[in-house]
Amino acid sequence: MILSLGKWRGLQQCSTPTGAIALLALDHRNNLRTALLPNVPDGVTDEMLSAFKVEVIQHVSPAASAALLDPEFGAAQCVTSGSLPGQVGLVVAVEATGYSGDPTARGSKVLPGWSVAKAKRMGASGVKLLVYYHPEAPTASEIEALVKQVGEDCVREEIPLFLEPLSYSPDPNQKKLPPDERRAVVVESARRLTPLGVDILKAEFPLDTTAEPDEHVWEAVCADLSAASRTPWVLLSASVGFDVFLKQVTAACRGGASGVAVGRAVWQEATTLSGDKRLAFLQHTARTRMERATALCSALARPWETFYEPPSSAGGWYADY
Repeated sequence: MILSLGKWRGLQQCSTPTGAIALLALDHRNNLRTALLPNVPDGVTDEMLSAFKVEVIQHVSPAASAALLDPEFGAAQCVTSGSLPGQVGLVVAVEATGYSGDPTARGSKVLPGWSVAKAKRMGASGVKLLVYYHPEAPTASEIEALVKQVGEDCVREEIPLFLEPLSYSPDPNQKKLPPDERRAVVVESARRLTPLGVDILKAEFPLDTTAEPDEHVWEAVCADLSAASRTPWVLLSASVGFDVFLKQVTAACRGGASGVAVGRAVWQEATTLSGDKRLAFLQHTARTRMERATALCSALARPWETFYEPPSSAGGWYADY
């Protein structure tokens, strides 16, 4: 597939010199309030959210190839404060936080007042859309239409689309997908959604690793996900611990993944710390974790360039651009 010049440049800005993507994720909103003040999340002000994001980005993002931030409390604040280095890519979320509708038929939408065009105008290297998706859910076609529309917006603005589908159970009697269904849903979601204008898939690990301890099986299932995806994919850290995440990253990259999007596995303990203790944790533990994840991806990940070709730059290309 041939990428437009703007998308090609955007992905260059988000990747390591080897073509791997090591994305530091900090676009969390309501769940970050809960992490900061579990007993009174409403007591976390917007200013407190922004201050936390600025501090994490300042100390950890130099070890990443790009940072993922939200438009409400993170993106502009980290740019204007100088905490996000100029050489680190910026991916900005476009969705409203959470979901609408019934927990068994979840809806997603773009944040009111925000758009792909505005993200491009502010200097973002890419945009991210999170959707709650199950191929058999009543809202599946609605979610597919949203992905397609945002994908078209990204084509028009020439900015890469990172899509993050999160699986859930449409069965009211089932809070969590069984391991076999989780595997099938993650793989099928890639097959159905990546042709809809997606440039990078941000995928959940396709296995429940607590139910399947064999890391050779992990790699094989990641290879299935790679075969189903029309685009490069990167692994989400979800809520696993860092040591487990590194094992997942190894299996994912050996199975064809192009990198990671890691958030809480790197910085989650910082939410329980303050002052000098938080600073020390971010400067040492969190920064080292991000460095290790980035180095692992640079060594093992499939470069995103192997999926795409750049547009023609033959003489006079600019005249018809």
